[in-house]
Amino acid sequence: MALSGRLQYFPLTHALGIGAALIVLFTLLLWPSEQNKPSHQTSYRIEVPAVEESLQPPVPEPEWESTEVKSGDSLSTIFDRENLSAVDVIELAAAAPKSVLQLKPGQTMKWTRSEDNHIQQFQIVLSPLASHTFTRNDEGALQYQLEERHADYRPRYVTATINNSLFYDGSAAGIPDQVLYQLSAIFGWDIDFALDIRTGDTFSLIYDEIFLDGEKIGDGNILIARFNNNGRELTAVRYEDSDGNANYYAPDGRSMRKEFLRNPMDVFRISSRFNPGRKHPVLNTIRAHKGTDYAAPTGTPIKAAGDGKIIFAGRKGGYGNCVIIQHGSRYQTLYAHMSRFNSSARTGRSVKQGQVIGYVGMTGLATGPHLHYEFRVDGVHRDSLRVELPKAKSISSSEKDSFMRKSKAMVNWLSSYSENTNAAVDSTL
Repeated sequence: MALSGRLQYFPLTHALGIGAALIVLFTLLLWPSEQNKPSHQTSYRIEVPAVEESLQPPVPEPEWESTEVKSGDSLSTIFDRENLSAVDVIELAAAAPKSVLQLKPGQTMKWTRSEDNHIQQFQIVLSPLASHTFTRNDEGALQYQLEERHADYRPRYVTATINNSLFYDGSAAGIPDQVLYQLSAIFGWDIDFALDIRTGDTFSLIYDEIFLDGEKIGDGNILIARFNNNGRELTAVRYEDSDGNANYYAPDGRSMRKEFLRNPMDVFRISSRFNPGRKHPVLNTIRAHKGTDYAAPTGTPIKAAGDGKIIFAGRKGGYGNCVIIQHGSRYQTLYAHMSRFNSSARTGRSVKQGQVIGYVGMTGLATGPHLHYEFRVDGVHRDSLRVELPKAKSISSSEKDSFMRKSKAMVNWLSSYSENTNAAVDSTL
């Protein structure tokens, strides 16, 4: 029987009840529970990932450029050569002391520039530890500062035996040339390294090696040195006084420094000694040789033998290019046959002992490159290799106690290395 036919036998009230029950059943089945009900966020909000700042394109670092200062360069010529703004030269000059921009050949200059070629950062490198630095501030003006870094000084002990020469055997022992030059200067008043050295002579010393960021960048001062020369033992201690002046002294306080250097050059060969009856190699006549000749390559630096005042710098007959220095009232030194003068060697100027005054050449009556050196006392020529040199002042009385404590500690330190190469360094020295 059809469903519609059967429904006619149900009372109306029953049919209405059944209909209501079906509606309620379907409503319960279709209505979502609270647990299954979609969240408000999921239904109506779409999350958009934020663009993190790290994903933005990085700002490029400014590119550093550099050049080396050449002889005759000025700031203007360098800026013109490097296509930098000439206006910045005036601004640099206004931002720093005048001496800062006095350039020297060999110095390195570094900078960054803007698109219109104005400098943004500028440096004059003095050394690995110091530079003159200019930086533009927020207002666009250049500001100056002396930028300095601190190095690490590490003492190193070295020793060597001389079988050939100081420089040959010292280099073979791994000692830097700069340190060997220092050593020859310290003992140069007491030892003639051309004539006095004997096979078997020994020396030992402690000097500073300089490190920056873990890498060696150079060699510092000799702190203490001992030289055994033909049975003589000489010891020199470096001491810096309360005014910051450093010199070398014997352990008892006597100065190692004399008023004059024994030899005015570091590298040389004596080609002719003081000889009143020598035959002149050019004139071929008997003519007194009133000085000492030092054969060396053209361009070898020549140093002032002592503090004094230049009374002559120029061309002087057979002497060629010549410098004469007056040392007080009694002493005078002469340097001849120079190839050229140092820029600081001018008549009337004062010079310090060891200052370079010129360079070896063969001007005047000379058959080869060499220095002719004369030493005069009260106007009389003396043999510079044998004359007794006046001594400089010993340690002052006000510094004596401090020096003696330092000297004793340093001598013990050096001596300990002969027994123990891992000798500890006293940081208070």
